[in-house]
Amino acid sequence: MDLVREAFHYQSRFSGSTMVFRIDFPVTQEPGFPSLMKDLALLAQTGFKVVIVPGAKEWIDSVLAEYGIETDYVTQGSGEPAPEPGRGGVPLRLTAGRVMPFVEMAAFHVATRFMTALSADRTDSVIGSFVRARGLGVLDGTDMECTGRVEKILTGPISRVLDLGMVPILPCIGWGPSGKSYNVSSDEIALAAAAALEAVKFFVVSAGQGIFREGGYILPDPPDSDLESIRLTLPEAEKVLELNRGRKGTNNRALDDLGLAIAASKTGVERVHIVDGREEGAVLKELFSNLGSGTMVYADEYEAIRPVKTSDIPDMLRIMEPLMRQGILVRRSQEDILCKKDDYSVFGIDGRVHACGALHRYGADGEIAAVAVDPGYADMGLGRRMVGFLVSKAKRGGLKNVFILTTRTQDWFETLGFIEGSKESLPVERQKTYDGERRSKVFILKL
Repeated sequence: MDLVREAFHYQSRFSGSTMVFRIDFPVTQEPGFPSLMKDLALLAQTGFKVVIVPGAKEWIDSVLAEYGIETDYVTQGSGEPAPEPGRGGVPLRLTAGRVMPFVEMAAFHVATRFMTALSADRTDSVIGSFVRARGLGVLDGTDMECTGRVEKILTGPISRVLDLGMVPILPCIGWGPSGKSYNVSSDEIALAAAAALEAVKFFVVSAGQGIFREGGYILPDPPDSDLESIRLTLPEAEKVLELNRGRKGTNNRALDDLGLAIAASKTGVERVHIVDGREEGAVLKELFSNLGSGTMVYADEYEAIRPVKTSDIPDMLRIMEPLMRQGILVRRSQEDILCKKDDYSVFGIDGRVHACGALHRYGADGEIAAVAVDPGYADMGLGRRMVGFLVSKAKRGGLKNVFILTTRTQDWFETLGFIEGSKESLPVERQKTYDGERRSKVFILKL
């Protein structure tokens, strides 16, 4: 039932919003590609504005090899702006004039694959000249000829296509004012389109598991357990890239995807998602579930611990109910929470409450109470973060100690630095309300 609620929540929040999907070419060769396109067609049919930017590098390589054409690559020098924002140093194909017709043929062939797959699910799409480009010119002494970069995304035509409920497909080709065509990085096109269209979501759909599922990567703050998804703030994502770039045994393609996600986040996209295009339903799980199934980089306040609103209380009681039923938490009613509403805080993810806790003040001491986490989010470390927040709140409030009363979770609080005390160590006012029948143990943390 919670999953259904989450799906409706996201449907109402993002319906009508623009989402850009940068999809690697190898995904099109996977058995699950038709299912992925069925999911994107479903999104387009239910009110989401879907824009697809197909990657075509591998197919271009294949076509050129078939015709015996070799191309050189030039690595962007440090003296020029990176042609692929966020991915400076990535080699660029030197596209000679005689090679450009083959590149165009390959790029449009890939775009047609997407159009065909969407039409199979009764969704119309348009492959158009939506990218105004200019030549890169001479880089480090090398004439890049027909290799270009984005000059402008033509948002007017794209918006008209979207308003008709159709899906615009942007191949890796751009056109200059005179009609000359250029080979443009699909990453750059996707980033520019996301910024120009003010997309709220940017998906990097790859044929890989991503850096976290593969393992072997250094994380500045490892999760409490193996998760299907990871959520990173922009600074956290940049730190992961810094710690792992150039290390032996790491997957540079996965790190490139993370670099692309960081670049998209810097353009102002609220949510950037890296998902495995081979996984059944990965896009829908990532989109319609807080837990998701990939890696998300976010620039806005995706998750925050904040004061309680009255409208939060039903969710708080829902989260606390299993613990109250087991006797782990003291039973509280809506009226009980309202009476001390200012003492409570909640951990919200995308506007929904998934953890809560309270700090009750007794002179120079504070009691941390009512700490509860939605069971579906237990492995995300929300309880630890909630207690850490309440401890920091106590310090800011000038308290000398915080204490907790517990019957079942003493081991967990000991790992957070709490030391066992006695009933007599409680503030006198709290001793008077101590429930002798529960026989709760007292644990104290000196601040």
